[in-house]
Amino acid sequence: MKMQRAIDEYLTYLRVERGSSPLTIDAYAADLADYLLFLEECRIDDPDRVDRDAIIGYEADLHERGYAASSVDRHISVLKGFHRFCMREGYAKDNPASTVRLPAAPDRLPDVLTIEQVNKLLDQTGGELPAQKRDRALLEVLYGCGLRVSECAGLDLGDCIFGEGFLRVVGKGSKERIAPISGTALQALVDYLQNARPAFTKPGKPTSAVFLNARGGRLSRQSIHSIVAKAGIGIGVENLHPHTLRHSFATHMLAGGADLRVIQEILGHSDISTTQIYTHVNRTHIQEEYLSAHPRARL
Repeated sequence: MKMQRAIDEYLTYLRVERGSSPLTIDAYAADLADYLLFLEECRIDDPDRVDRDAIIGYEADLHERGYAASSVDRHISVLKGFHRFCMREGYAKDNPASTVRLPAAPDRLPDVLTIEQVNKLLDQTGGELPAQKRDRALLEVLYGCGLRVSECAGLDLGDCIFGEGFLRVVGKGSKERIAPISGTALQALVDYLQNARPAFTKPGKPTSAVFLNARGGRLSRQSIHSIVAKAGIGIGVENLHPHTLRHSFATHMLAGGADLRVIQEILGHSDISTTQIYTHVNRTHIQEEYLSAHPRARL
């Protein structure tokens, strides 16, 4: 099958040449497998036989199956990259997806905690038990350094460059960057490493992971999600997500006067347009403050 062979080669290209993560590869594979089923129903088994109408038909099929606009956007983005690859590698003479416009996704600003909520969240997580020190350090690092949950789970002891005030972070696409760490985040992490992490280690089971579970292994992303969600309930925020702490970090940095390019570098965004969403979040907060504080702002 020419189409399946092209898909397999494209996934290999993403993994080997682009350095895409296993999670990204799995997501692309799932989207392309769904696309392949649609093309099989249309009796198309050759990338060179796919035309613009076929892709428009697939987009319509996604909508009919109840996919959200953001999900349809993702599927079509995957197809654009795939067909661009097919044309470059000689599977097709042209790219039928090149003129297909991505569906307009509704503007959705990220959830953000207020500074007061963040302070409550972190202050409630005190305690002298090893698990309490670990959870406090985890929350402090997520918010204080703006890390993704996978980046926090992947931290190793060698990534903690405290003498220079940095963490070495491995982000999307295995790209390395440095994230500044200081203040309460640094204090909490050092306290955990010195006074709590040894309680989690197990004889004969050495590990370089920073954050450990009760079995002495690396703390999983799922466990981090649970710790953050539990902490959120303590301040009255249901389903608090680790990414909300990252969004809050960026928003509060911008509100404090940080340059957008600096925030982009710390977050590891490859495109400044991704970071610019926080300017909209910041404007929303400014308007909310204005409406609540100005005596003649409301009718």
